Amino acid sequence: MLKRIMITVLISLLGASAFSQEVAQKVGNTINPKEFPHAEEVLPKKVDDKIVIEGSVEKNIDLTLERCIEIALGNNPQINAAFHDVLASDTRIKQVWSNYFPQFSWQTGYTRIKQLQLSDVFNRNLTFNYYILGQITLQQMLYDFGVTQNQATIRKLEYEGQKSTLSETINNVVYQTKDAYFNLLYSYENKRVAETTVAQYTMFYDQAKAFYEIGLNPKVDVTIAESNLSNAKLQLIQASNAVNLAIARLNNIMGVPFIEPYDVKERLRYEPVDITLEKAVEIARESRPDLKLAETKVEAAKQTLKLVKKSYFPTLSVEGQFQVGGKNFTSNYGYNIGGYLNFPTINGMLIKNEIKEARYLYDKEIANAINTQNQIFLEIQNAYLTLVEKKNQIPVAILQVKQAKENYELSYGRYRVGEADPIELKEAQTTYQTAQLNYYSALYQYNTAKASLEKAIGKNLASQADDDIELELDMDTKTSLNKSGQ
Repeated sequence: MLKRIMITVLISLLGASAFSQEVAQKVGNTINPKEFPHAEEVLPKKVDDKIVIEGSVEKNIDLTLERCIEIALGNNPQINAAFHDVLASDTRIKQVWSNYFPQFSWQTGYTRIKQLQLSDVFNRNLTFNYYILGQITLQQMLYDFGVTQNQATIRKLEYEGQKSTLSETINNVVYQTKDAYFNLLYSYENKRVAETTVAQYTMFYDQAKAFYEIGLNPKVDVTIAESNLSNAKLQLIQASNAVNLAIARLNNIMGVPFIEPYDVKERLRYEPVDITLEKAVEIARESRPDLKLAETKVEAAKQTLKLVKKSYFPTLSVEGQFQVGGKNFTSNYGYNIGGYLNFPTINGMLIKNEIKEARYLYDKEIANAINTQNQIFLEIQNAYLTLVEKKNQIPVAILQVKQAKENYELSYGRYRVGEADPIELKEAQTTYQTAQLNYYSALYQYNTAKASLEKAIGKNLASQADDDIELELDMDTKTSLNKSGQ
């Protein structure tokens, strides 16, 4: 008889284990690793002490905006943290479904018992020794009237919410990368303008010195030109430091603060986009991750309300137990098998108020979803109107550059023949320099406004065409720049 019982228990355990493995393969969600690149797959590689890009012709690394975004997606710690939140949320779904898995326990021990009531009745010291060689218990929940189903649904909604949070984090990191990259390009343009200014003031200084040596200009013109040149060099030092700070900011956002030095070949440019405010709002309804997250939270609160209302429901389960022990570890054996309908301990006031709380939280999530929708619409409006404003500023900035350049060339021509003083020439040059900086600032603000609109709608905008405008330098300035470069 003992052998039969042991065989029955082993068969039950093996069957439950096989069933558990089969169900474990079906519950939960599977993460596609291709959706999240590993850092080793996107970081630049070193070959023969040179930085090269994986999958391309070996060369010193030249970063573009697309490449920077790729590195950020694989290395930014915020994305990595959000991704692991998704994985952790997936495991919680399987934890809930474990309620339908069999529970197995084993116990062995020794107990010494003195019965108070019997010892008093018989006026004897009744002491017993109770040995347990092994007590095997197997429990299986059969049905809980939808409680586990509700819990699993809530966990799945939380999983979808974590995926929306991951998408939102990626959206934010992409925007930060774009903004940092455009800021780097803007810093490079400012440095180029500063280098041009140094070259121009070097030319002014040589001109003033030559005029002074032949007696055409007084010594004060040379002093003024020398002071202007020193100020221009100071501005160049500041512009160079701004480039280094912009590189550090971009590296930090990409998640590779100690990356080897790299080159950026692109320049700030104007890429027009054709989109209306209504179209932007329509795209956001489908693509904005935090809007989907708000909707998911509403549904999760609804499922929580349903779950709380099932606090009265019982649980149907079966249990089997086999014991070996008694007066000594192997003196006897016993077993029991039964089915149970277990009703929870009911506190009517507690459950009633838990239901009220769940209903209030459900109404709260509805209000939060409406607020999120309103905030997204406001964000889209601000981003769209800012993009239109910066787009309209670019033609004006270009016109200012042309006018300032023409005024500078006229002043410089007058100065070369001795008809203009250094103060007039400096004012013309400063106006020209400011106009160039304003133009590049307008380009930078336009590109960041475009990136802000893309973040607001949750999707990239395709450009119609590239409109690169290269600011031309006069021949004397180009010659001076070439000399300084040599």
